[in-house]
Amino acid sequence: MYKAGINVKINANVERNLSAVEKALISSDWHWEHWRRGIKIDEWQDTNICVDEGLEHVLGVAFSQVTQITQWFVLLYNTDTTPVAGMTYASPLFTESTHYSEANRPQWQEGGVSSKVITNSANKASFTMSTAETIYGAALVSDNTKGDQVASGAVLYNVAAFSGGSKTVASSDILKVTIQLTISDV
Repeated sequence: MYKAGINVKINANVERNLSAVEKALISSDWHWEHWRRGIKIDEWQDTNICVDEGLEHVLGVAFSQVTQITQWFVLLYNTDTTPVAGMTYASPLFTESTHYSEANRPQWQEGGVSSKVITNSANKASFTMSTAETIYGAALVSDNTKGDQVASGAVLYNVAAFSGGSKTVASSDILKVTIQLTISDV
């Protein structure tokens, strides 16, 4: 064993292989408002899981000549279901709530891409509840038919469970949601 004295100079080099790995993150943030008799009684924000079916659709449209879906819709679900990557439109693992006054699922009306973000903040999707129930989360899908799971070619893009737990709504309550989709380098 060698001990360095006061006037001894020691040099060391550390070598390692560097590798550049490019990754991209696709995420969404869901901003909710709960209205009752014209008064906002609650507000919260959730993140989501982009399910495999949705991610494969994005890749297919961008790189493999899959037909673009030009309209997306929001649905609510009323079962305590944890989102998982393997969920699909045909097998979402949750039960959709159809207890709202709108004839169809509300459309997600985006305002165009800017700085790697696309959102419906200028036109929030709204649900006017027709009965009291407990809601656990929501999803973004490509078909507007309430309660449907069999539409040919329909896609489940993502699912967001309410992070603070379920929300109890009353008849005539309004739930409004802004969904912001983001893509970024990580």
